[in-house]
Order: sequence, then C-alpha cells, then structure tokens
Amino acid sequence: MEKLLSLLWPLEWVVANIMVLVHQALEFVGMDPASGLTWALSIVGLTVVIRVLLIPLFVKQIKSQRAMQMIAPELRAVQDKYKGKKDQASREAMTKETMELYSKHKTNPFSSCLPLLMQTPVFFALFRVLNYRMDGDGGPIGLLSKDLISQASDATLFGAQLSSTFLKSGDQLEPKIIAAVLIVSMVSTSFFSQRQLTMKNMPPSALEGPMAQQQKMLMYILPFVFVLSGPNFPIGVLIYWTISNMWSMGQQFYVIKRNPTPGSAAAAALLERQTEKAARKGLTIDGRTLEQARLDEEAEAAAIAEEKRARQRTQPKKRKKRNKAGTSATAADAGANDAAAASDVPGSPPDEPGDEADPPGVKTT
Repeated sequence: MEKLLSLLWPLEWVVANIMVLVHQALEFVGMDPASGLTWALSIVGLTVVIRVLLIPLFVKQIKSQRAMQMIAPELRAVQDKYKGKKDQASREAMTKETMELYSKHKTNPFSSCLPLLMQTPVFFALFRVLNYRMDGDGGPIGLLSKDLISQASDATLFGAQLSSTFLKSGDQLEPKIIAAVLIVSMVSTSFFSQRQLTMKNMPPSALEGPMAQQQKMLMYILPFVFVLSGPNFPIGVLIYWTISNMWSMGQQFYVIKRNPTPGSAAAAALLERQTEKAARKGLTIDGRTLEQARLDEEAEAAAIAEEKRARQRTQPKKRKKRNKAGTSATAADAGANDAAAASDVPGSPPDEPGDEADPPGVKTT
C-alpha cells in the first residue's frame, strides 16, 4: 500500500498545484477565497485542465471506436467460423485471426477505454487530496500550504464541506442531499454518454453480435457501479466526476454531429442537414445548381435507356425447332443425293438399256 501511495504522490502534487492556481485566478477576479463555491470551482477548473490534456486520447478513442464498429461484421464472421469448436487449436486460430484483423485496421478494443483509464489515477489523487490532505493528516503539498488546507477544509458549499461523504456525514442533512444529487447526476450523465455513443453513432451492422451486447451491458453496469461506490466519495470527487461526464457528453455530441460514423443514424441526420442547407442556397450537396443536377439526372436516365435498347438489339435470336416430317424429308433427300453421287463414281457398272425402275409394289425377279 505504501508503494502505491508513493506512486500517487507526484500526481497528488500536480492535482494540488492546479487546484491552487485556479483558486488564485478566481481570487484575482474578485471571488471570496474562503468560499466553498470558490474551492468547488477550483475543482471544476482542475477537471477542465485534465480533460483538455486528454483531448488527443479522446480523438484516438473515437477513431478506435469507429474502427471497431466498422469491423464488427468481420469479427462476427470469425466468431461464427469457430462457433462450437472447443479444441485448443481452434481457439488459437480464432485468436490469431482476430488479432490480425485488429492489426489490419489499426485498432484495439482497449483504446476506447484510454481516457477513462488515464483519469483513474487523477481520480484517486484528488481523493487523496480531499480526503487525506484537507483533513490535516497528510500535511501541505506543493502550493497547497497549511493555511490553504485549513481554509479549504473550513469552506462549505450549501452547508457541506467538500471533503464530506454521504456515509460519513453523521446526522448532517446538507452533505447527504448534495452527495445524493451529485451521485444521481454522475450516474445519469454516465448512462446517457454511453447511450449517445452506442445508439446514435453506430451502423446497424455494429448493433448486432456479442460485442454489441457487451457494450449494451457496459452501458447499464457502469452506472450501477457508481451507485454502489458514490456514497463513499467526497463531495469534491463527485463534482470532478460529474463535470468530467458532462465534458464527455459535450465532446461526443460535437464529434457525432460533425463527423459521425458512416452508415449510422447520426450520418443520415448529417446528410439531411447538409442537403437542406444546400437547397436553401439553390444548390445540391455536391455544389451543383438544382438545374444542373436536373439536367445531369435526365442525361443519366437517357444513357441508361439507350444502353438497355442496345442490349435488346444485340440479343441473339432463338432457332426454330423443325418438325419430324421436315426432318424425315431432309434425310430422304440427303440419301438420294448420296446414291446419285455414288453412281457417278468411275468404275461403277452403267445402267443397261431397258432397265427401268420397278413400279411401286412390283418386284422384278
């Protein structure tokens, strides 16, 4: 445990310094330095700084999620290929093909968790500052002097200290109410953030299969985890997490609206907005005038019709079947011609005078 705390110390130092710098900036613009609102806004400022630093990871997360959504049908095909095969060789082959698919599309299922994973140490560092330093057990750290610690621990927000928790507030009603409101806000923002990302920015093909079911389960399980753990968090930590979730919702809303996943409901909505905007200017979505678009459509329709007529003209005609009588006559004519040709061959005996063809039905002996 001591090793873990020693690893968190540099992050605690960074968190405490950012909070103090934001606090000094708020004091500079005229806010009361001893007010609980000022210290609460210092935590909000800390959240904004951390989320700005995490923007590159957020961009990577969006790209990874988009790639995972696009390869979902291929992943499902690999899983169906080895469905029901429990032997070691089949499992290894499925794992190999899956990793090759990830490598081909340059994605990773864990990339979508990077912002959350990177915030977790900050979360625990803030927990240490509020729950340990401000209680007077840890002493000053960085710019957070002993006087500032005393000032922050005495400050109240609507009657509740920032280090108060829902479970450890005793008989005080204010900390319980504020903590309950923040827990509900944290859970709801987390749920709607996941729902917005899952339902609006996924093509229909990505909403099927085991991976989609896992994401739906995560959408319901993660808020439930916050319901269980939230009552143990200080009010300041709940403020940080709620503001961070709101930031995520706003970021996702902007990205989904401006650059949605192809084939998703958000992409269809974007195309509709672009079409309406272009129509108000008398243009199509690709910049052509409406008249030019009409002429192009007529020319394309004429070209398709001409191609269809050309195929009909060059279609080969079917041969007519001959009847049996015609076939028999043709065969008889061919036999007669063969006999006449044989009689003309040199060396064949000539017909004697007086030889006549036997009348029909009479045979000469």
